[in-house]
Amino acid sequence: MRVSPAELLVVDDLSVTYALPRGRQLIAVANVSFTVHKGETLGLVGESGCGKSTISRAIMQLPPPTGGAVVFEGRNLAHLDTAALRRARTRLHMIFQDPISSLNPHRKVRDIVAEPLAIAGMGDAEDRKRRVRAALENVGLDPDQVMDRRPHEFSGGQCQRIAIARALVTEPQLVICDEPVSALDVSVRAQILNFLEDMKAHYHLTLLFISHDLAVVKNISDRVAVMYLGRLCELAPSARLYEAPLHPYTAALMAAIPVMDPDRCRSPSHLLAGELPSPMNPPSGCRFRTRCPRATPHCAAHEPEWRETEAGHFVACHFPLVAPQGATISPARQP
Repeated sequence: MRVSPAELLVVDDLSVTYALPRGRQLIAVANVSFTVHKGETLGLVGESGCGKSTISRAIMQLPPPTGGAVVFEGRNLAHLDTAALRRARTRLHMIFQDPISSLNPHRKVRDIVAEPLAIAGMGDAEDRKRRVRAALENVGLDPDQVMDRRPHEFSGGQCQRIAIARALVTEPQLVICDEPVSALDVSVRAQILNFLEDMKAHYHLTLLFISHDLAVVKNISDRVAVMYLGRLCELAPSARLYEAPLHPYTAALMAAIPVMDPDRCRSPSHLLAGELPSPMNPPSGCRFRTRCPRATPHCAAHEPEWRETEAGHFVACHFPLVAPQGATISPARQP
């Protein structure tokens, strides 16, 4: 596979399948492809249960995906042996969703933050201590006050800062943020988001930011990928996606964003009805068709192709909402 020097991470045709009792299978992620360029923040959004966290763990090889490739810095992580993968993970880190349960309650903060250095065999004891102190200072925590304390002594926001310090202590190139603010209060959430932006500039980071909240993703992402029931349905530059979404599901997510305007009326055509289908028995054709107001029999019979409608704007929909020129597209007749 050819990878551009600007492409730090390439996810190609990624699939994750889990074996269930009685010979059944759960296809959590199916044929997902995207790239993350150096220095950018790619947002990945979708409803709970659509497979976002599964993708993040598959990228980290926790566990490895059942199909496709994850190419990081030009190397397919699935082809690396244990020692090579351990070295690669010094350049690739993850911030988990729950800031408290992701930290070992029995260990002191100094040991939690230093653990990636110890596993990778980076530096001696003095160098590791220096790196730990610098990482804690960079996330706004006083090393002398926190290094000898344990996670239960901190608030959720402070625990998330400790988790971020642990992710940054090896100075990685890519950090995967798996809903890093979903468990935090609104005021703390804003602090962590602003802090992530500062850390991105300080460490020259590339971020994959996973969330179900489009309002959060809008403010932090350069590009946004929208996911539904294990597949990508749209990907575009952030400004373009929010200005003119092409997929009906993306438009429905936009319509659900709270707006401080009591006079604004939501378009009934953009509101979703029904429940997310079971990934064990996904709908035929387009997976969104059971909840889509524009669905036709054609959507049930044929899976939509992933196509580029304009520069950098991709969608998987038979009847996208807006043409590249800005004209509305009407559903086509049954072929």
